[in-house]
Amino acid sequence: MTADTAAESLVRLAAERVDHRFKGLPPDADGLTVAELAGQRRNLFTGGFATPVLALSAERLEHNLRLMETYAARHGLAFAPHGKTSMAPQLFQRQIEHGAWGITLAVPHQVRVARAFGTRRVFLANELVDAAALRWIAAELDADPDFELVCYVDSVRGVELMDAALRGATRPVDVVVELAAGEGARTGVRTEAECAAVADTVGAARTLRLVGVAGYEGEVPKADTERVTAWLRRLVALAAHFDRAGRFAGLDQIIVSAGGSAWFDAVAEVFAEIPELSLPVLKLLRSGAYVSHDDGHYRKLTPFNRVPEEGALEPAFRLWTQVVSRPSAEQAFVNAGKRDAAYDLDLPFAQVIRRDGAERPATGVSVTALSDQHAWLATTPEADLQVGDWVGLGLSHPCTSFDKWQLIPVAEADGTVVDYVRTFF
Repeated sequence: MTADTAAESLVRLAAERVDHRFKGLPPDADGLTVAELAGQRRNLFTGGFATPVLALSAERLEHNLRLMETYAARHGLAFAPHGKTSMAPQLFQRQIEHGAWGITLAVPHQVRVARAFGTRRVFLANELVDAAALRWIAAELDADPDFELVCYVDSVRGVELMDAALRGATRPVDVVVELAAGEGARTGVRTEAECAAVADTVGAARTLRLVGVAGYEGEVPKADTERVTAWLRRLVALAAHFDRAGRFAGLDQIIVSAGGSAWFDAVAEVFAEIPELSLPVLKLLRSGAYVSHDDGHYRKLTPFNRVPEEGALEPAFRLWTQVVSRPSAEQAFVNAGKRDAAYDLDLPFAQVIRRDGAERPATGVSVTALSDQHAWLATTPEADLQVGDWVGLGLSHPCTSFDKWQLIPVAEADGTVVDYVRTFF
């Protein structure tokens, strides 16, 4: 897919008609295109939006994109942010415009979405043994010489299945051996000897090409700085061992990749220690949650807490809800629940209350539980909360926030909605 075709695909998103599929949007906007609605620059609070409605902060989104672009460049890292967080091609494009090498994805469906919108480089951070998906990827590679894809391998059996499915393909599929984060961790090869066996099986398969090593340090058991650093050094040593053994002959570069959203400072530090190999090394970071950040899990885990001199990410999500019931002085209910808010890592956080155009902190208000369509609020005597008030909730875990909304308003600080982000889960 050419750059022009990719741009046309994104333009087609703006031509989509607003209707009942999209939660929270103004009912009187039905029939308008997304571009027409964006052009009206309606206000999130006075422009007819219906609660619950999830919004992204325009300013904070841009801040986060710039911060990680700067961080990666400062530390000599290539960046392939994990697209599974948002599954939003518009955000993929903005990440690439902010210096990303490509986009990381987790499953073939996500690759199909990225390709439909012109993503040229994909790092598939998963094992792939599905024959139908492999044949589709082979066809994409054969049809588009500019398309690059790299995926994990972690077993001899998996390599054999890939090779069988890819017979007849013109271009080999590039693969990296995934080093497991430890015993009992998720996927990946457990020992260096087994890594060598997998790599040699790749070397014997004409349909595959070994281009590096990778893994995910977030799965290190009882992860702390010492354990994560030790595993990252194992990964680097594995790349050096493979290089000395001649397993990367004929390449232009060697890929060494790691980096979720909790330990990218350790990745930067250890990758800076990578010794000189026979080829240039693409030091590929894959953090994804940064794009929206959050008010819970990642706010606590972000490496910027350990290196505050490098900057700070800002939570860009806010879920706006409305008080629909105030049955007692100790309790209230708003009209958003499990269908609307992430709850797998933390419950939402009551942050602000809006009444008659004025906004104030949600003092004395906390979320204690979620039903399908309601959040349960506990209120102390200092809480000033009435039926009809809007309550802004902060969320934890971006990946399970984006996936509940198909079209998300992007609002400036004064509430002016300047764009809409389309997701594909």
